[in-house]
Amino acid sequence: MITPIPPVVPAGRMARQQQPTFVLPGGRELRPWRETDADTLVASCLDPEIVRWNRVEQLSPATARRKIAQWGQRWTEEAAAIWAISRREDDRAVGLMGLGDFDLRGGSAELLYWLLPSGRGEGAALDATVRISRWALDELGLHRLRITHSVGNPASCQVAQRAGFALEGTMRSALLHADGWHDEHLHARVAGDPWPDGS
Repeated sequence: MITPIPPVVPAGRMARQQQPTFVLPGGRELRPWRETDADTLVASCLDPEIVRWNRVEQLSPATARRKIAQWGQRWTEEAAAIWAISRREDDRAVGLMGLGDFDLRGGSAELLYWLLPSGRGEGAALDATVRISRWALDELGLHRLRITHSVGNPASCQVAQRAGFALEGTMRSALLHADGWHDEHLHARVAGDPWPDGS
């Protein structure tokens, strides 16, 4: 008789809790997106670097507000977890950090992130990646997290490696960008991997 494999993360574990807020170094925090962040989301779709490396859609303030509402719903559906990276001094969102492609039963998810120019160059992406990874692995109970990015994006590669996501290989012609198909690096960390020094 074959014993059924139990889910790595039982259904309902995430939905039963409110999406947490996390304090980050440098006067920043990770918090759920709010309707008042719609202008930041609209601006992200116009930033050349974000558009270059991500599959973004052009948003109006109204469609941005709907997208933010959908992210809240996706938390309760246990389908995604999306945070705003904000400055604590003025609560202004300067970036996004999230977990998508959830497979709670199988214990995995993919990290995604971007920063507006006002949030770059201060380690925000690295700090947010480590904090959300700790939550996902140590608190939620996932087993494996991955980061994929274009091989032409060295900044994302550096974030992944410094956050302890080992480079596992290159996926050929894996994602269609605005300028064509890109090879993608695949990075991952699993529960029990050592955390970066000082994190």
